[in-house]
Amino acid sequence: MLKGLSLAVEPGEFLAITGPSGNGKSTLLNMITGIDRPTSGDVLVSGSTVNEMSENQLAAWRGENIGIIFQFFQLLPALSLEQNVQMPMEFAGKYSRKERRERARYLLDLVELGDQAHKLPGMVSGGQQQRAAIARALANDPPLLVADEPTGNLDSKTAETIFELFLKLVDQGKTLLMVTHDVNLVERIPRIVEIRDGIIYCDSIAAPDVFTSSPVELQPAENAR
Repeated sequence: MLKGLSLAVEPGEFLAITGPSGNGKSTLLNMITGIDRPTSGDVLVSGSTVNEMSENQLAAWRGENIGIIFQFFQLLPALSLEQNVQMPMEFAGKYSRKERRERARYLLDLVELGDQAHKLPGMVSGGQQQRAAIARALANDPPLLVADEPTGNLDSKTAETIFELFLKLVDQGKTLLMVTHDVNLVERIPRIVEIRDGIIYCDSIAAPDVFTSSPVELQPAENAR
């Protein structure tokens, strides 16, 4: 449960959300993505009041504005990596069939999986599945990425590869919010928000020149369940 939480994230920030398990980190991400709704207050993302949208409006809005990266990848096992990456484009009705294939291949190349595009998720490693999940999150070129423990099930070397990819995405203008317990990664992220007992226990920020611009603004609810 979140209690009277108020948070603003600037365009182009890379923000780590930390704190003990069960204290509200994932709930915060769910508020931002519209999966959960606040009991009071508002969730504002790039000028849109997320908690006032219908489910159909939310689905369309997510497809355009947010890429979600899960700890357990959430790839559809019966579809190839390329087909998994194409799915968000199909749901959003973006691009022609040929353009979807081309963009999926481009994104898999971006995460160094171009030669694995035809394989099913179960045929590649956990790290490769996570990179495919990142490619899927980028399918519709959203300005905001949210990641819930994206390196939690990966070895340290693979986690470093994923983190370096995140740094590149932020450098290109993406806004990225990442829930993580990995201390080695947290200390390299420009801004750290620690949540304890549903409130912001600590909010530390680095010098402004580490941030880049991005066309998204985000301000989660003041009070949320």
